[in-house]
Amino acid sequence: MNLGNWIGLFTILASIYILWQIRQLLLLVFTAMVIATTLNKLSRRLQGFRIKRPLAVLISVSLFILLIIIFFWVIVPPLAEQFQQLITIVPQGINKLNHWLNELRDQLPNQLKEQLPNIDINEVIPQLQPIFNNLINNAGAFVGNTFGIFLSLLLILVLTIMMLADPISYRQGFIKLFPSFYRQRVNLILNSCEIGLGGWVIASLFKMNVIALLSFISLSILKIPLSSAQAVLAGLLTLMPNIGLIISVIPPMAIALLDSPLKSALVLLIYILIQQIESNILNPYLIARKVSLLPAITLISQVFFARFFGFLGLLLALPLTIICQVWIKELLITDILDNWQVKNFPPQR
Repeated sequence: MNLGNWIGLFTILASIYILWQIRQLLLLVFTAMVIATTLNKLSRRLQGFRIKRPLAVLISVSLFILLIIIFFWVIVPPLAEQFQQLITIVPQGINKLNHWLNELRDQLPNQLKEQLPNIDINEVIPQLQPIFNNLINNAGAFVGNTFGIFLSLLLILVLTIMMLADPISYRQGFIKLFPSFYRQRVNLILNSCEIGLGGWVIASLFKMNVIALLSFISLSILKIPLSSAQAVLAGLLTLMPNIGLIISVIPPMAIALLDSPLKSALVLLIYILIQQIESNILNPYLIARKVSLLPAITLISQVFFARFFGFLGLLLALPLTIICQVWIKELLITDILDNWQVKNFPPQR
């Protein structure tokens, strides 16, 4: 390779290294892009009622800020208190489950008892705890140590408002990074990305509310304490397909164990039914229609983004996958691979 090729290779490697070092910041920027895309969609709807663009943007941003204020002022304080109670109650339920399993084991014949492994839940949980701590700390290291939670939220809000105020300029600036002959094509790809993100946001918000409502009604019927906090947790964790409901079922099952193993089993059965509703009704008719992602691709993307970006990457795995899928489909497959013709290719025998 000549000097120019070496310089180009070094520039690419340096760019990749820099992007990797600021990956958490890029995730915050991506979060602002998702929010801005959603609010821009709302602003366009408002413009359909003959409301001018500046006023439509002001109304959209005001509604978003109002929702944040309501969440942190009205919803967070009682939920925080309930979650503190969950932290105290859940270990009690787990200890009771361990005691119940030991009693069940003692009632088995000695020959069968010797073949069964001696499992102590209190020993299993500490082994799993570092995994969850590592997942959460990786995402929180950048937010907590560099900017702080408040500054991170403020950064997202400011970036959202700036992108929403003049989306065309930011869009054109990004398009200019590509060669002139390909810029019109990039504009079409960005339109596809916007449609995909908008569809995911609408479908996810609806699914979160349905799951939270079903969880609250079910837990209330069973008279499980702290049902509202657990319902909100179940709704929020639906942003993480495949594993969200699995995580959210642990607290209500542990609390139900304080009453009886039967009630805990009923909680598990109810969450299995909710998971079936999500997988067979909500996802096919909401997510699949808005975003065509295969289940295996969704799971692989969650593992990949969680491994490299921590909890925030796991939370944003689906929208990140949507963007990657659009660019791979349009740029790599449609524009390169589908048009790749090899001259003088020897015929197959």
